[in-house]
Amino acid sequence: MLKRLLKNPLSLTGIVLLAIFFFMALAAPWLAPPAKPCPSFVYYIVPDWILRPFMKELPCEPFRIPRDGFRAAPLPPDPQAWKTFPPRLKDEFGKMLHPLGTTENRYDIWYGLVWGTRTALIAGIVIVGCTLLIGIIIGSISGYFGSWVDSVLMRGVDFVLALPTFLMTLVILSIWGRGLDKIVLVDILFGWAGYARFVRGIILSVREREFVSGAKALGASHWHIIFRHVLPNSIYPVLILASLDIGSIVLGLSGLSFLGLGQGEDYADWGQMIAFARNRIVGVAGGDVMQYWYTWVFPGMTITLFVLAWNLLGDAVRDILDPRLRGTR
Repeated sequence: MLKRLLKNPLSLTGIVLLAIFFFMALAAPWLAPPAKPCPSFVYYIVPDWILRPFMKELPCEPFRIPRDGFRAAPLPPDPQAWKTFPPRLKDEFGKMLHPLGTTENRYDIWYGLVWGTRTALIAGIVIVGCTLLIGIIIGSISGYFGSWVDSVLMRGVDFVLALPTFLMTLVILSIWGRGLDKIVLVDILFGWAGYARFVRGIILSVREREFVSGAKALGASHWHIIFRHVLPNSIYPVLILASLDIGSIVLGLSGLSFLGLGQGEDYADWGQMIAFARNRIVGVAGGDVMQYWYTWVFPGMTITLFVLAWNLLGDAVRDILDPRLRGTR
């Protein structure tokens, strides 16, 4: 399968883009070092929206974007910062340099994009991982056992799918307060139902095959059959769907952050950075949209390429694993 992925130009493009994003996330302390070093690598890896519920005070917050003053007018990209790689954030005199310019209120765009990559990957993987696990468990039990178990579980799935997810998210966040931790929790609460219904449909067909009947005849337990025979022969389509969902989930997180429901103004979040450019885009803060192009082009392109990378990879894997689609592209 790997050879087919590498031979496909679209999948190869997705793999290269994802490799760049993973490199940015892993090398964030090197690409954009925070002003205050952290006493432990844990604070570099785990975002503060995960640590804060368990810790009253954090010794450092590398996900907070540094700012160069408090003026509203953005600063343009500084070519002096690109004399080395990674680009410098300060010159020899301690003056701040901005490789990609600043947003409104003078937050550094390069720092926000680099650390925002880590935010997007962690949030997307946590949401997809949790919803996928819940969906697989409920869908497998429902599809394998059938009867009243299937009826009860699927009515619960129907109820969750019938809820207006976006409106429910806004209502819950208005009660709990804003924050990425709350957005992630809400996405998990409402995101598992689609996976459960999808897994159930696959299990219904797989459970009737000969190897399942053979395992039952040999006296294997239900859980042994589910986890050793049924799920391994059903998991690939689910993983493809999950890979396609990561991009859309991160896009949704960016949208909520754009509406002001994210972690905070100075937090490294792509949606928040687009929100900084809102006044420049509509032209209410002086200047036109092209004068401050860097405030929306760099964050917008980052989000677009991230979503595109996951979609290209998911489509290519689907084409390879589905025999009906082989050779059609």
